[in-house]
Amino acid sequence: MQFRQHRDDGEKKPTRYFSKKQETSVAKAVGARVVANSGATPYDKGDVTDDKWLIECKTCVKDQESFSVKKGWFKKNLEESIYMKKAHTAVVFSFGPNSKNYYIVDEPTFQRMKELLDRYGDEDEA
Repeated sequence: MQFRQHRDDGEKKPTRYFSKKQETSVAKAVGARVVANSGATPYDKGDVTDDKWLIECKTCVKDQESFSVKKGWFKKNLEESIYMKKAHTAVVFSFGPNSKNYYIVDEPTFQRMKELLDRYGDEDEA
């Protein structure tokens, strides 16, 4: 099991600790559920899901200034979404355990989100 630095007091936590923390946070934020065992079962894929979305979560185990995005994450997430019969996909990443999450979606999904916000406004504009 891989261990990474967690706090200044020297306590170390496994990498899985940080992933689970992020997955739980994302699921709560979007009203979805965390997939058991991070989708490593033959019947349930991805990290977070609901009836329409399959979300893949990626985080750094310590706070970083940059984050590398891999094309393979999107390909795998799309393939798994087809298998799971999910209409939408996203990859969520954070720059570390103390950072907010950022959601990456494809252009058609972004265009639809923009269209809806343009048409109906943003809750913060009220």
